[in-house]
Amino acid sequence: MADRVPLDFDPPVRQIRALLLGVDDRDLAAPTPCPDWTVAALLDHLMGLSTAFTMAARKRAGVPGTDGPPPQPSAGHLSPHWRSRLPVLLADLAIAWRDPAAWTGTALAGGVTLPATAMGAVAMNELIMHGWDLARATEQDYAADPRALEVLVEFLAQGPADGTPGLFGPRFPVDAEEDLLLRAVGLAGRDPSWRPPRRRPATARAATGG
Repeated sequence: MADRVPLDFDPPVRQIRALLLGVDDRDLAAPTPCPDWTVAALLDHLMGLSTAFTMAARKRAGVPGTDGPPPQPSAGHLSPHWRSRLPVLLADLAIAWRDPAAWTGTALAGGVTLPATAMGAVAMNELIMHGWDLARATEQDYAADPRALEVLVEFLAQGPADGTPGLFGPRFPVDAEEDLLLRAVGLAGRDPSWRPPRRRPATARAATGG
């Protein structure tokens, strides 16, 4: 059914679920490319956005994450069951956006109503960018679906260069000849060269493939 809708959410969801296997408890307090967010806060955000965008696809209102802005992500709010719960939430998100009806009319998330096609692009951007964030923070490999990246680069390029509060930071300069993933990262306001301040030995990491 994925070929009947504008974007296929299965690849980024599989990527994040694979990355989760490489996250251990020592990583939770580590910094991420998102200013002021630790890995634990990033995981908390992934749980919240998964629910919110699933409800957006299903045209559900009056549930957490739809009618108003989400709470600030925090390590303290992260569910102790995130290892088992987050993969399920991500799978639900991918299933919800497989339905062609999800892409019709409008969709509501975070108190914002957008054309459903734009909301789907925002959801895809969230998954790919935060997948990249998680991979960089935990020193794992990351790759994204080129078809989705082409859509994202075009989508992000339409926004203001100084960013959109609550969504994207000011664009980070990236060479036009750079690969699609790093171009998207820069357009979304991240430094493509970001690395954690301390790197654990490569032998201690279980890298996930792209």
